[in-house]
Amino acid sequence: MISIGNYIDFLLKFTLAFGAVFELPLVITILARLGVVTPAMLAKNRKYAILGAFIAGAVLTPTPDMFNQTLMAGPLILLYEVGIICARIFGKRASAPATEAAT
Repeated sequence: MISIGNYIDFLLKFTLAFGAVFELPLVITILARLGVVTPAMLAKNRKYAILGAFIAGAVLTPTPDMFNQTLMAGPLILLYEVGIICARIFGKRASAPATEAAT
């Protein structure tokens, strides 16, 4: 029999973990805007991001089963891709070389 305390604890942890995961595109966009990351770098390291998504899914989910881990990792991978697109759109642009004005 599941107690109400256990149910609320599970629901709260799962909701907070998913809420934190959905901030990923915002974090990537801010880092790209600051010039910390570039869209090319993010795309090149995609395989490490997928591995990190599954590790984060294993750590953030309150149960040890693989189903919940995949439920967390799937959206995390999709949001990483959305973050790459946002970094391309809103990221810091390479500045054009400055030309000296003839005086």
